Order: sequence, then C-alpha cells, then structure tokens
Amino acid sequence: MDTDTAEGTLKEVAGKVQDAASGVVGDAATQMSGKARELSGKAQQLCADTTNLVRDRTAESPLAVLGIVAAVSFIAGVIWANTRSAASQAYPTNPRANDRAY
Repeated sequence: MDTDTAEGTLKEVAGKVQDAASGVVGDAATQMSGKARELSGKAQQLCADTTNLVRDRTAESPLAVLGIVAAVSFIAGVIWANTRSAASQAYPTNPRANDRAY
C-alpha cells in the first residue's frame, strides 16, 4: 500500500469519527470539519490511485503516453492562442490609432 493511500485512509477514518462524535454532541462546526477531513482523505486516495495508474500505463507503453501528452499539449496551445487573440481584439492597445491628423 502506498503511503499516500494509507494517509488518505487514515484521514477518511478520522473524519468519519470526528463527524460521528460531533453529531452526538451537536457541534455543527466540528461536524463540518470532520466531513472536510473525510473528503480530503478520499481525494488523497483518488490522487494516489491515479498516480499509480499513470505510472503503470507509462511503464507499459511510453510512446502511447508521449503521443497523448503531445496531443493534449497541442490542443491546450491552440485554445490558449485563440483566447489570447480574442482578448487582444476586444481590447485594442491604442484606441486612438484611427484619430491621427493627416
């Protein structure tokens, strides 16, 4: 078991215990804190699982992963370039450029 997965499990269990204890006492702030800790543990477990999956897939077929990363990077670059050009058209750098006296 990975250390991130173990930490996530401990956070989740601690959050459930804190949530249950505060539910008995009736403290809403502590109950919300327990739920937040529980969700943090689940997110950490999910991150650890995703990291392990990516690591395994990369070891199995590194060229396929390289192709996917290249495609995603290209698409992100196209989107970024389009948003930058749209922003520069919406806000001209010199709004009085057409007011020159000839």
